[in-house]
Amino acid sequence: MYTDSHVHTAFSSDSDTPVRDQIERAIALGMKALYITDHQDFDFPENTYGMSFQFDTASYMNKLEQYKEEYKDRIDLRFGVELGLMPTLKDRLETYTASWPFDYVIGSIHLVRMIDPYYPEFYEGRSSMDAYLEYFETTLENVKLHNCIDALGHLDYVVRYGPDTPAGYPDHRFDEIIDEILRTIIGKEIALECNTAGLKYGLGFPNPHGSVIRRYLELGGEMITLGSDSHRTEHLGYAFTDIGAFLKDCGVKYQTVFVNRKPEFIPL
Repeated sequence: MYTDSHVHTAFSSDSDTPVRDQIERAIALGMKALYITDHQDFDFPENTYGMSFQFDTASYMNKLEQYKEEYKDRIDLRFGVELGLMPTLKDRLETYTASWPFDYVIGSIHLVRMIDPYYPEFYEGRSSMDAYLEYFETTLENVKLHNCIDALGHLDYVVRYGPDTPAGYPDHRFDEIIDEILRTIIGKEIALECNTAGLKYGLGFPNPHGSVIRRYLELGGEMITLGSDSHRTEHLGYAFTDIGAFLKDCGVKYQTVFVNRKPEFIPL
């Protein structure tokens, strides 16, 4: 079973799953390693959405250290985090990631103009094309600016939630900006995440779409990470039994994982 490198627990505001439950589920699935990557979205508009999307890092690391020791003979527990990227957070995120011993840092775009594309308000009064384009423009702005992440999470996250998803995507009108995003992360040696939650949401493809993964490889990218974005135990390793064939068909040869922020390559 492939390593799941995008997993949430009760440290994330949008999950109530205990860390231990995710670890036990990973062991039951036969995983040799597991990353816990809870949400740390500084300046998330808590008053708007009723959640902070932040956790106390000292408590988080202390708990993960305990479990790492307890389960050391059964699974390799690795320390991760999913950062919400915003241009205003550049210095803060660089200081934060340098201050804690993370194995792996995902950078994701959860806010555009302080609006979360998870909610219908992001799409109101305009076409999905315009909403998607703004999301990709925001993604590009962030990947150009931030240097403290190991992988770009769920590149086309926005298409999970559009009112007519997946109609109208992929669309060649997005090719130019997606190419620029991909060239930017390749130049910075930032991995591209294959996030299987798109399959859970019924899109028929992971995030990003297979055409984006193929284009990433065509442009010279080599590092593909794999995560389920699980917030509940039943979604841990979601669709992993089939994703290997999909990735191979895209041309991917290795699953990339990170240890102490350094990439390692595991043949598919």
